[in-house]
Amino acid sequence: MSDNDTLDARGLLCPLPVLKLRKRLKSLENGAEITMLADDPAAVIDVPHFCAEAGHTLVESQEVNGDLRFVVRVGG
Repeated sequence: MSDNDTLDARGLLCPLPVLKLRKRLKSLENGAEITMLADDPAAVIDVPHFCAEAGHTLVESQEVNGDLRFVVRVGG
């Protein structure tokens, strides 16, 4: 996998985007980054909470063309 991977979680509702993100993060090296796209409004709350609880870094969170875009770094 590349250092910056993309996970498309659009069309999925809570808790599926975070569950898919967690599964993908397990396969990445510490320090790697992944971009997740989502359209579930709950992701705005769920992703930062998950990152804080799991010890990952939320590098970026923004809305792009109606989609939510999260960049997460594995580990701190």
